[in-house]
Amino acid sequence: MDEATSTKNSPSSNEEMPNSEAPLWQYVTKIEKPPSSTAKSGGNTYFKCNNCGKVYLGSYSRVKAHLLKIVNKGIKACPNVTPSLRLEMQRMHDQIENDKLERAQRSRIPLPPPPPGRGPIGPIPSFQRQEESDSTNPIDGKRRKVIANSTIEKAFQNNARYELDSRIGRMFYTGGLPFNFARNPYYRSSYSYAATHSIPGYVPPGYNALRTTLLQRERAHVERLLRPIKDFWLENGVSVVSDGWLDPQRRPLINIMAVSDGGPVFIKAIDGLGEFKDKHYIAGVLKDAIKEIGHEKVVQVITDNASVMKAAGALIEGEYPKIFWTPCVVHTLNLALKNICAAKNTEKNEVTYEECSWITRIGDDASFIRVFIMNHSMRLAMFNEFCPLKLLQVADTRFASVIVMLKRLKLIKRSLQAMAISDQWASYREDDVGKAQKVKDMILSDLWWDKVDYILEFTAPIYDMLRVADTDKPCLHLVYEMWDSMIEKVKAAICRHEGLEDDQYSSF
Repeated sequence: MDEATSTKNSPSSNEEMPNSEAPLWQYVTKIEKPPSSTAKSGGNTYFKCNNCGKVYLGSYSRVKAHLLKIVNKGIKACPNVTPSLRLEMQRMHDQIENDKLERAQRSRIPLPPPPPGRGPIGPIPSFQRQEESDSTNPIDGKRRKVIANSTIEKAFQNNARYELDSRIGRMFYTGGLPFNFARNPYYRSSYSYAATHSIPGYVPPGYNALRTTLLQRERAHVERLLRPIKDFWLENGVSVVSDGWLDPQRRPLINIMAVSDGGPVFIKAIDGLGEFKDKHYIAGVLKDAIKEIGHEKVVQVITDNASVMKAAGALIEGEYPKIFWTPCVVHTLNLALKNICAAKNTEKNEVTYEECSWITRIGDDASFIRVFIMNHSMRLAMFNEFCPLKLLQVADTRFASVIVMLKRLKLIKRSLQAMAISDQWASYREDDVGKAQKVKDMILSDLWWDKVDYILEFTAPIYDMLRVADTDKPCLHLVYEMWDSMIEKVKAAICRHEGLEDDQYSSF
């Protein structure tokens, strides 16, 4: 056998397919016994890590411990495994383990119960039912008892299954639990674990245990899961992201999150009730978060583009020269859309209001149409007959709320016009006939729809960039190019509408 053939048949060949039950073998290379090394024993083999290049002796358990950085396994963790690669390998390993568990559970699932009217071993012939019903022989009675309590029926445990299903359903109905909760994987896995493990006398955790001991235990579990991501913050850096919002009780909360290439991690939420949220208070909250994470790990602080946040960012940059304050691109774009679609008549904003006040009126008209239809059951029922889609009720706090509402009205334009000229609309008598006539005039006005089309046309580049930036994927490297392209597209749409050349000036 020549050398090429020997090398091809060697276990160290890179063409060896990884084991489906041990997927992490593909991240190492099996090699022959190195010189001056100990002899192999059992199922151990020599392998070389594809990331760090070091050679170890062991089985798949040591490969897993080396790549996933599991401590106390007698092998050094690989220093070159990135958080993203580690998470990918962890998901791959967990998927294999879950598949094994599902196969084991499926192997223990009995056959489906027999349909009604059939016995545990098939239909009972009519002559046999008649013979059993007419017989008074005690031997026949024993035979019937044996059939009723056969091994197959005990395996099915139909009565027990029926009773357990009823109790679980009753828990949903009486507790007001949504049916979608049944799709929670932990809901199914908890019952599967209880069915496969005999725990005599087990009592489910009560109210106090769920909100104290178990909650603390689960938080510690989540912290262990996040440890691989936090370990790489010092090496790759992390961004502190903050945003304010109101909970259902109208309490002002400030969220603090840490974002890196490993994913976003929630740090804490601060209740700002009773606090004056000036630049010093906001800067103090951000400084506490930076100290908790470690200032040497933080690269930048990201907030919205409000004036108080901008001033707080300047204070952060003054105390930490290596940390930058970055405004949120999405919030900046949303402020631009608000200044266009809902311009305020102030002294500083007088020019903008004069040019964009007609857009504000179109937005108010669209809101008037939506409220007029949705605030009356008869008008809403009439609308549902003509349109399969719903009128969106977008909150003012959502990004590009006016644009979203106008896009939906444009989408259902034909349905609205069909409703306005229908016999139902003509026969309907409303207390305020003036409002009904105003809505009909706007819906049937081509001039009004032309203005809506123009608004959607020149705001489309802004809206598209907002959609691209409003994701979890990193896009900071694309912002400058998208920003310049967006401005050029907006100018082109305005010049095309006004009949101007691209280099001509437009006051709008």
